[in-house]
Amino acid sequence: MKVEQKGHTTIIKDTQGDVNSFLQKVTAEHHIFATQNLILDLTHDKNCSLENIITFADLSKKHRKGKKSLVIAVENIDFNKVPTKLIAVPSVQEAHDIIEMEEIERDLGF
Repeated sequence: MKVEQKGHTTIIKDTQGDVNSFLQKVTAEHHIFATQNLILDLTHDKNCSLENIITFADLSKKHRKGKKSLVIAVENIDFNKVPTKLIAVPSVQEAHDIIEMEEIERDLGF
């Protein structure tokens, strides 16, 4: 797991290719990142499936209660099938864009 800070956003990259252990690590250390917007970077894991992404639903819900964004960057899935309670995009740059839009919405009171 590699952690990188960019402004008001923390990027956490899975370096081992094991989505389940990555989810466990991020969940265990969530209190450290609770005040930051999060990008979970799974773009290097070519075997990541929609089912793997759905396992992040509880973490996403918990994080969003703190009025912060959680976006999953992942390739090779059908983004139309991602549940609405999760945000998944194909690149880290798109994840940054989503977070910027959500920050603006929060600032405007949406």
